[in-house]
Parts: sequence; structure tokens; C-alpha cells
Amino acid sequence: MVTQDNARTDKGLDVVALGELLIDFTPHGVSEQGQPLFEQNPGGAPANVLAALAKLGLATSFIGAVGEDAFGRYLKDVLEQCGIGTEGLLLTSVAKTTLAFVHLDADGDRSFSFYRQPGADHMLHEDDINRALIDSAKIFHYGSISMTHEPSRTATLSTAAYARSKGMLISYDPNLRLSLWENEAAAKDRILEGLQYANVVKLSEEELLFLTGTGDLETGTKQLAEQFPSLFMLLVTLGADGSYCRAGEATASHAGYKVDVMDTTGAGDAFFAGILYSLLTELEAAAQNGWTQPQLESMLAFANAMGALAATGKGAIPSMPTLGAITTIAGAFAR
Repeated sequence: MVTQDNARTDKGLDVVALGELLIDFTPHGVSEQGQPLFEQNPGGAPANVLAALAKLGLATSFIGAVGEDAFGRYLKDVLEQCGIGTEGLLLTSVAKTTLAFVHLDADGDRSFSFYRQPGADHMLHEDDINRALIDSAKIFHYGSISMTHEPSRTATLSTAAYARSKGMLISYDPNLRLSLWENEAAAKDRILEGLQYANVVKLSEEELLFLTGTGDLETGTKQLAEQFPSLFMLLVTLGADGSYCRAGEATASHAGYKVDVMDTTGAGDAFFAGILYSLLTELEAAAQNGWTQPQLESMLAFANAMGALAATGKGAIPSMPTLGAITTIAGAFAR
């Protein structure tokens, strides 16, 4: 049985996101016996994006499902402490909160082992969606992880279609995690299905290659832009090499920032949050005049700073940076 929090629905949201909310168990040294220790951290890409935006002062709200268990209640508390609305967060007793164990290599890059058979996050039904939250927001954000299984797949796509029918700005993170899909063909088909509703999309180099068959930034992003006319901005994160952006015929890149990396979990989500933060300021002017390369470079600089700073701490949500820290390394940015 699924129960919904009956808290008041706030109006005038900047961003509402739908998707997974889960526990990341992050490496935290070794025990006295030499065994690995793991620290409990809140995670899930859409929630990470909202946490980063909330820390910058934006009004945000989350739509998704967690287990009616200690982990689920902890995650609800974390969202509320971050200032993220939980009116759309559902608690279910039919599945446990999803767990992900994070494995870090020598450079701080991460891989995941998921415990999600099934996970509460994909128990979200279309009828569970609080559409009043969508109606009150400027941006609707979602990813592909909620499309790996039913009923959350239908819930995700139908909500994206609804947001598009309302004329909202729609952002999408393909967030490829092949271990969660039945096979590569299904992953590609469904991720591309999600792209049909999106205006702003963030890809990694691996995801660009997976979806287009080419690792060339110019060729791959142009291919997707032509395939999906609703896409007006495509972003590709390049790890330590920064990022790249295509907006119509305008392209730009930024080399990024050198930092002492501790854990890259959530760094891409922080980057995407930086882009959405910028878009809320720049969108109207760009719609009238078109995107310029300096404008795109400024957005990438700000977003790269967010991603770099997020990688200097452990865990995703706890490591999201403040506006002051971002502007210190990215230069002045006025919203």
C-alpha cells in the first residue's frame, strides 16, 4: 500500500524532479580488522540535482517513492532538511528502499552495485503523481533510471508528456547504468524514448557513444539535435577535461577546474544543476536573441565549478557547493 505525505503544496516552484531516491553506501575506510567500511549517504540523481539547486536558494520539490522503512524515512528527512518539498514523495510497503554500494577507484571515480529487486523507487504509479507540483514549476527534470521497470516507467513518460503539454522547460539525464536494464538494446530504446520530450539533456562521453555510435562531440550532438527537434541544448561532460555544449548551431566548451577529487558521486548532477540554475536566468534573453558562444561558455564555467566542488567531498547531497564557493573559482555570476 502506498501512502502520500499530506503536506501543503507550495506554489511558484523553480524545479520539480521525478525519479529515484535511494541510499548510497560510500566507502569510508577500513575497520580495525581491515574490512571495508561504508558510510550511509542519501542519493539518486534527480534528488541530487534538487539538493544542489536548493542549496543555491531555488524552490524545488521531489516526486518519487521510497520504502516505508528506516531508510525511506531517513531520506524523507534529508529532503526536508535540504529545503526540498516532499509533497510528491510516496512511502510504499510493497518494496524496500533501493540501496546502492559505491565503489571508488584510485582517482575517485565511482561504480555502483544496486540492491533493487524490486526497489521502492520503481513502484511509483502514474496515478500517484501530484500534478499540482508540475503545474506550479518552471522546469520539470527526470532521468532514465525510473524507466527501467514498470510501473515507474509509465509514470515517468506520462508525466514528461504532461509537462510538455503545459509548455514547461524539460530537462533529462539519460544516466546510463547498464546493470539495471534487461539488455543494452532495451536500455538504448527506452533512453531514446525519454529524449522525445526533452529540451535540455546532459550526457557523458560514454552515453554519447552509446546513443549515437560516435564519440565525436560535434557529430554526435548534431545527430541527436537533428533526431530530436525539441532539444535546444545538449551538454556533454568530459570528466577532468571539462564539458561541451551545443545549442542550435552555437557550440562551446570549457576546460574545467583542477581540484583534489575525493568522490565523483553526484558531480555530474551538480554540473546539471548549475546549467538549470543558469537557464532560469538566461532563457528569456536567449529565446529572443539566440544563444551566443560567450553565453554558453559562462554557463559551462559555472556548471563545471559546481561539479568540481561536489567531487571534493564524500557523498552526493552532502557535497553540493554553496554559491559563494562556486563564484570563488568560476568568477562572478549574478542571477
